[in-house]
Amino acid sequence: MRSAATPKVRSLSRSSRDRFVIFAFAAAELLVETDLQGNITFAEGAFRARFGRPAQEFLGKPVASLVATSDRPAFATALGLLLERGRLKPAALKLADDAATAFSVAALRLDDAEPKLVLTFAPLPRELPGGPLPGGPGLASLAEEILRSGEPGGPVGFLELTGPAGRYVPGGDVNQEIQAELNKQAGEGAVATELAAGRYGVLPGQAPFDLPALTSAVAEILKDRGVNDVSVGAMAVGLEAEGLSQVQATRALRFALAAFARGGNDALEKAGFAGGLAGFLDSASERANLLRRSIAERRFRMAFQPIVALSDRTPHHYEALIRPLQADDTAMSHPGEFVALAEAVGLTEELDWAVVSAVCEAAGAAGGTRVACNLSGLSLQSPKFREDMKTLLENTPGMAERLVVEITETAEIEDEDEAARMIALLRRHKIPVCLDDFGAGAAAFRYLRAFKVDYVKVDGIYVANALQSERDRGFIAAMVDLACTVGAQVVAERIETEEEAALMLELGVRYGQGYLFGKPKMELATRKAGQAWQEEK
Repeated sequence: MRSAATPKVRSLSRSSRDRFVIFAFAAAELLVETDLQGNITFAEGAFRARFGRPAQEFLGKPVASLVATSDRPAFATALGLLLERGRLKPAALKLADDAATAFSVAALRLDDAEPKLVLTFAPLPRELPGGPLPGGPGLASLAEEILRSGEPGGPVGFLELTGPAGRYVPGGDVNQEIQAELNKQAGEGAVATELAAGRYGVLPGQAPFDLPALTSAVAEILKDRGVNDVSVGAMAVGLEAEGLSQVQATRALRFALAAFARGGNDALEKAGFAGGLAGFLDSASERANLLRRSIAERRFRMAFQPIVALSDRTPHHYEALIRPLQADDTAMSHPGEFVALAEAVGLTEELDWAVVSAVCEAAGAAGGTRVACNLSGLSLQSPKFREDMKTLLENTPGMAERLVVEITETAEIEDEDEAARMIALLRRHKIPVCLDDFGAGAAAFRYLRAFKVDYVKVDGIYVANALQSERDRGFIAAMVDLACTVGAQVVAERIETEEEAALMLELGVRYGQGYLFGKPKMELATRKAGQAWQEEK
């Protein structure tokens, strides 16, 4: 008799014989079907040989659980492409077996009575078509995946290089050697990356890592390079989250990563993370009060960076970027930490509303210049925020010519129906909508299907790697193709060289943003010529 916890196998839409014909034709060891959310509904093949468990035990599990932790960010991107394009050509990855065996995956989307994804796993010498390499965003998303799964996971390790003058920033080749050694020493499936210059994060893989051993390995590299006056500090933050919901734990983790990137291990200890994610609760109340006061008193300014047409470099619109003001020793001064704390303590809507108000004021005073403001998924799906936005738009004539809304992926949208109502409101008022950081996570692909948008902004990690990486060039080209199919234009961010700009234009990207076209300024340019900008200090 089937237990209540055992996933129910749906009725098969084709015969078992047909399945095995496909299976044999694909020469695959593993054949999997999933629903459109990526949960396994059918599994057959060498599961016991590869994973030590029969195929039946994988029913109801995410198909990503078959993939090694380090490859899951790219695999999530591949699934997003599969959902949109209907096909995933064979691409390389590692399985989540003990040996992290190199395998390939190929897939089709079948839109019959019960739409599904069909995936085959077999050797193939090719990389996945896109997805950022395991980096800061990859480490964060993987750690959040562990939290959401409810499965036990080892602590996140943080290593910081400190010299006589403070933080030590290793040269490019030394930095690459450190990251490579951390990934090697941390063990199979671990992800180690630079979160900020001279500051590294390590997420364990199939076995816990030895943090003192990692510290010694980095110190040895520095010693071999003749760097003798730099110490390697280490700290572990446990992912156990007693007293926190999964949502709270995820937000606390994001704040921990932002705090470490800004202030290193001292910032983690000051925020209470020496006691793990739950230790953050001890200081959260005081920080929330300080942040609420900072938002209410507008202890921040907006900096504005141009987004230009790549064909002629004329400004199309500007993105508003928050810049907190340092009012006292306890206030947040780093934008990422400021926003992450607002999310962690439940003040995202208050911060987003303050930003929207500030952007509307700046755009209104700039003679019709169009400005993009970022909205978190938390605000986008809030009925109260939508009503406040409705009132603002109805009482502010001409806002359609001044505002663009960028949907950020700092917080995943859980109530897509409510978010769709907000999108519909914006479109009724003819306000363009942009998906920010497209490709940094799988959720953006879902948003592209669910919401009508005007722009997608390709995550800067692809732009940074595109000149050297055919893989990333292919991903950007695929994004342009996808965007065109839904009537959206593509913006590439973090363009810093003429070579990058020329490549983006060649790949079909229409708009660009980055230091090549202008750094953020503290005053917004107007459409009336001649007004100089004050550079951001």
